[in-house]
Amino acid sequence: MIIPYDESGGARGEGARKVSGSRLIHLCGTDDVSEGGTLRVEAEGLTLAVYRIAGHFYVTDDHCTHGPGSLSEGILEGYEIECDFHQGRFDVRTGAVTEPPPMVPVKVYPVVVEGDRVLIEVEAAGATGTEG
Repeated sequence: MIIPYDESGGARGEGARKVSGSRLIHLCGTDDVSEGGTLRVEAEGLTLAVYRIAGHFYVTDDHCTHGPGSLSEGILEGYEIECDFHQGRFDVRTGAVTEPPPMVPVKVYPVVVEGDRVLIEVEAAGATGTEG
């Protein structure tokens, strides 16, 4: 259940909402990412890659887990993104490595589409009992 969260004048930025122990961050509009395309987005200290495949949106960290490559600058084939640096591949749905040299999966984020807005769900600071 999504509970509207108004943080008037807060530091979390426009579009932040709480979702039971987590919150939503607005990344882009649905029209900002073409079908079969990628988009690099910086939001609240995160650098992310947004993918649009068969009308659905997926979001991962933009940085490859193997080297300095940017996944949003890679080649998207089906549900796999190929890093532009060493040509390693990841499944954008799960983050799993599908082609080495990367050994560590890339982080994926739950995506929520509200109207024409693409958002991700992130853990709210302090939700696990740690300060952040």
